[in-house]
Amino acid sequence: MARHSRRESFSDTAASTVCPGTDLLWPFGKLDGLDKDEIRETAYEIFFAACRSSPGFGGRTALTFYSKHNGGDNEGDGIGGGGGSSKGSGFGSLGRKEVVTTPTSRVKRALGLKMLKRSPSRRMTTASGAASAPSSPGNGSSIGGGSSGHISPGSGFLTVPPSRPRRPLTSAEIMRQQMRVTEQGDTRLRKTLTRTLVGQSGKRAETIILPLELLRHVKTSEFSDVHEYQIWQRRQLKVIEAGLLLHPSIPLEKTNNFAMRLREVIRQSETKPIDTGKTSETMATLCNVVISLACRNTNTTASDVCHWADGYPLNIHLYVALLQSIFDVRDETLVLDEIDELLELMKKTWSMLGITRAMHNLCFTWVLFHQYIVTSQMEPDLLGASHAMLAEVANDAKKSDREALYVKLLTSTLASMQGWTEKRLLSYHDYFQRGNVGLIENLLPLALSSSRIVGEDVTISQGSSQEKGDVKLVDSSGERVDYYLRASIKNAFSKVTESMKAKAAATEEGEEAAKMLVDLAKETEELALHERECFSPILKRWYSVAAGVASVSLHQCYGSVLMQYLAGRSTITKETVEVLQTAGKLEKVLVQMVAEDSEECEDGGKGLVREMVPYEVESIILRLLKQWIDEKLKTVQECLSRAKEAETWNPKSKSEPYAQSAGELMKLANDAIAEFFEVPIGITEDLVHDLAEGLEQLFQEYTTFVASCGSKQSYIPTLPPLTRCNRDSKFVKLLKKATPCTASGEDLNSLTGGSLGISDGHHPRPSTSRGTQRLYIRLNTLHFLSSQLHSLNKSLSLNPSVLPATRKRHRERTNSSSSSYFDSTQAGIETALHHVSEVAAYRLIFLDSYSVFYERLYVGDVANARIKPALRILKQNLTLMTAILADRAQALAMREVMKASFEAVLTILLAGGHSRVFYRADHELIEEDFESLKKVYCTCGEGLISEEVVDREAETVEGVVQLMSQPTEQLVEDFSIATCEASGMGLVGTGQRLPMPPTTGRWNRSDPNTILRVLCYRDDRVANRFLKKSFQLGKRR
Repeated sequence: MARHSRRESFSDTAASTVCPGTDLLWPFGKLDGLDKDEIRETAYEIFFAACRSSPGFGGRTALTFYSKHNGGDNEGDGIGGGGGSSKGSGFGSLGRKEVVTTPTSRVKRALGLKMLKRSPSRRMTTASGAASAPSSPGNGSSIGGGSSGHISPGSGFLTVPPSRPRRPLTSAEIMRQQMRVTEQGDTRLRKTLTRTLVGQSGKRAETIILPLELLRHVKTSEFSDVHEYQIWQRRQLKVIEAGLLLHPSIPLEKTNNFAMRLREVIRQSETKPIDTGKTSETMATLCNVVISLACRNTNTTASDVCHWADGYPLNIHLYVALLQSIFDVRDETLVLDEIDELLELMKKTWSMLGITRAMHNLCFTWVLFHQYIVTSQMEPDLLGASHAMLAEVANDAKKSDREALYVKLLTSTLASMQGWTEKRLLSYHDYFQRGNVGLIENLLPLALSSSRIVGEDVTISQGSSQEKGDVKLVDSSGERVDYYLRASIKNAFSKVTESMKAKAAATEEGEEAAKMLVDLAKETEELALHERECFSPILKRWYSVAAGVASVSLHQCYGSVLMQYLAGRSTITKETVEVLQTAGKLEKVLVQMVAEDSEECEDGGKGLVREMVPYEVESIILRLLKQWIDEKLKTVQECLSRAKEAETWNPKSKSEPYAQSAGELMKLANDAIAEFFEVPIGITEDLVHDLAEGLEQLFQEYTTFVASCGSKQSYIPTLPPLTRCNRDSKFVKLLKKATPCTASGEDLNSLTGGSLGISDGHHPRPSTSRGTQRLYIRLNTLHFLSSQLHSLNKSLSLNPSVLPATRKRHRERTNSSSSSYFDSTQAGIETALHHVSEVAAYRLIFLDSYSVFYERLYVGDVANARIKPALRILKQNLTLMTAILADRAQALAMREVMKASFEAVLTILLAGGHSRVFYRADHELIEEDFESLKKVYCTCGEGLISEEVVDREAETVEGVVQLMSQPTEQLVEDFSIATCEASGMGLVGTGQRLPMPPTTGRWNRSDPNTILRVLCYRDDRVANRFLKKSFQLGKRR
């Protein structure tokens, strides 16, 4: 948080003006009305005025100069100097040296700048003025038209005869060249100062209002034309305006009369140049108001110091222009070897400009930094020198007597420098490549030093440390490097993903998005390797875990893109798995880098690893796979729901005689299993069980749906009440038949069999209804389902790619080779098969064959209502059944039909209603008919039912037929004994009655109710009397 607070405070104070040709902010405020050249020329004038008493600037010790040697010896002494050359920097102990022949700069040495080692002849001047560099101010001609050799007033030295050899330049000459001042302008300045200071050689520079003096003493005749003079005059007035009105060092009151009069004079000068003659009233007024404004003081103490160039930001602009002269005009990446002398001379301007040493250090730091930037960052030494100066700035910033202006300058200057450096450090991947990566070593220390000055050691405020406005900002170098590193990594990653994201957004659901994520993972790994190879070795000097932090940042960046990719995906695909597996490999590489980089850390890198929120590739794959399973199961569930609403139980085709819904259901299941194993991950037994359990629940639900076809009870006729036969009754007409099947909703006349099958004996037709045929389709469907489950189980069990289970219950299932994934469903199918087969059989016999079985068999007379017609229809029905049913379903269906037909025979014999009576002699015919019925099942369908099974199922019917063959007396005796045993009453005493045996429906020859029913249908006197006496049964009507 400290990092961001500092950046915001810098932004508030930094100027918004950008230095020309760079992206560096100018920190010293905007100066309206004066351009760069005007500031430079004014700065030189101030510099010259401040140094006027120094050798080479017009002082008495520098009026003449001749080389000591007539030959080409360039190591001559300066005026007033001692013999021999001197290698000291700056002026000697007497302050009189003006020429340095073999300089050794203390400043350069302290700043780490190289000496130019330039031959002294490179910075020479000649008497003839033919040298490439501008000659000495008084060189070659006299001011005002004098002949050669004439000493111009205030020229500072005599003109050197043409025959004289070249000599080293003086500091004054070097400065004029560096400031790009013309000889004419320099000469004009010298003459003006000479005129101004006649008899006042000891007058201090800060007591002179230089632009006013120049306006008073410089005449139009000293310029090549009037226009040039007007431009010059205009510049002097703008300097006066800037120093006294726009940026005064002592604030002005709005009602100040002198200020208003000065504004009026300057406004008039914009349309007409000022007359500077001695008699000019305007000039008199100008002199009066300028002197009045410049001589104001903040206290009542009398002082002759003039304040016309020491207001901010004018003073800083002028001083920076002077400092920029230390760079060689021929190669601006180089600092002059004479920097010591030049800086010493510039120091003389401090009193005029209101500059302090702290302000000088700050401006000098920025000038070095600025020069590094404007020279295309070609000279790292300049950056190093700026960094070295920051140590002085830091010392200054710690002092308690800092002024408000200095604090403002400090804040804005460091904001400018740090803004430029951080722009590059926050995106160092963009600005530094393999060829120039070493520049970070120079740039980073400067950024950290700037940060430290205002963050760690300095409280930026305009008063004492106890004032309310203080803001203490603490930040360590490691935190700053961490900030730079993470930001640059994020920026580099963003540029890599920028185009990929656009494409991914356009093809979010396609394969292209996955391919881009895979490619991005590779690019991310390459970026991490590049970071570790190129940048981390440098950054580790300030931040020991730089490589680890870079890996953590890349992990976070890729993780963000990965989560965005996965956000819109709720199911798994090959492409998604590839993306996740690639992400997992990248994560392992990055974690390994963090571990290797953090070996020397106190916590072993645990803190960094905690920052790496795991991609959880395996769990995501597992989650997506489970979602995929849920979606597949949902699809199967929808198919099942449609089947419940629309299934008609018509066969899909002759070759596929099962319900269409079953085919669709199993196709979806097969496809789901096939796609399940195509997912390129390690499929565990647990996942297989999840899919199998979901499918089994749906299969069980479908099996229940198929078996939902009613029950056999709905087709069995209601038993008629027991009555006794009357020998006198005549069966001229048939009585009402027993109540038909109450659960059947079909009209018997719509059946395909029935009376037609009987009347057309030569060509009987099957009586199987469409409803019964649909039950056969249900049976086929169940068998199809069963066979498909075997196939599905093999697909799940025998797949070699399945990994061992992790959950205990699944491991137990894996160890049991006999178990199937669909055991419960298979058991349900077996139950359903028995149920549907039973319902179909009872429907066929009791409903479809009602007219030939229950309605006609043995009605009226056994001899005339034999079973043969019914058998013909039965055979046709059985043939149709075997034609419809699948082979596997035929045996069970045939057995259930056999059971149903035997049940029908029993019902006819024991509950056939009033239309049937039997005599003892009828048992032979009935026995013969039943044998014929048994033979049908033994011979139909090529051994679908064995004789043993038929005989076993026929035992009950045969037992009843045997009862019918017994004498009535024997039947009565057997009934009495069986009834007494069943009721537990023992022998029947005198006057006691036998209890009525209950109807259980489980008929057999030893059942009292079965024997009773045989007696009820026996037409003889003994049976009639016994039934009347024992149970008061009524006669048949």
